[in-house]
Amino acid sequence: MEEGLLVRKIREGTVIDHIPAGRALDVLKILGLSGQEGITIAVVMNVPSKKLGRKDIVKVEAKFLEPKEVDEISLIAPTATINIVRDFKVIEKRRVQVPGEVVGLLKCPNPNCVTNSKREPVATRFKPVSLKPLKLKCYYCEETISEDQILGQLLKE
Repeated sequence: MEEGLLVRKIREGTVIDHIPAGRALDVLKILGLSGQEGITIAVVMNVPSKKLGRKDIVKVEAKFLEPKEVDEISLIAPTATINIVRDFKVIEKRRVQVPGEVVGLLKCPNPNCVTNSKREPVATRFKPVSLKPLKLKCYYCEETISEDQILGQLLKE
């Protein structure tokens, strides 16, 4: 069987490639996309990849990512690449990177942390201590948050 395109090219929008296999639907959730927006969304899951063995791909017509969305994607799909497409051509390609500091995206799991006090409106701040598996440490109380906890928080309903 001859290899070919599984999904047509998009005119304008974003292609998120090299998503770890099985995480494409999580990426859609991060982007707040359900398929009812009236825009074309293509999801390809568990396709062969030289880098990852298997990977997912998400193509979203007429959508360009906000920095916060890229940061969130980096936490659930650290191997992802973001391709910006205009007039059917990739005009920009970049890898996501776990930020050196994650501010305001996650809740500290320590109930006694200053960020969980209603009297002290302090934004959470985490710094990476490990990338594989992903672990972040709270800047204030030094509590560690695991990859599973991060996924649970970012993907909750």
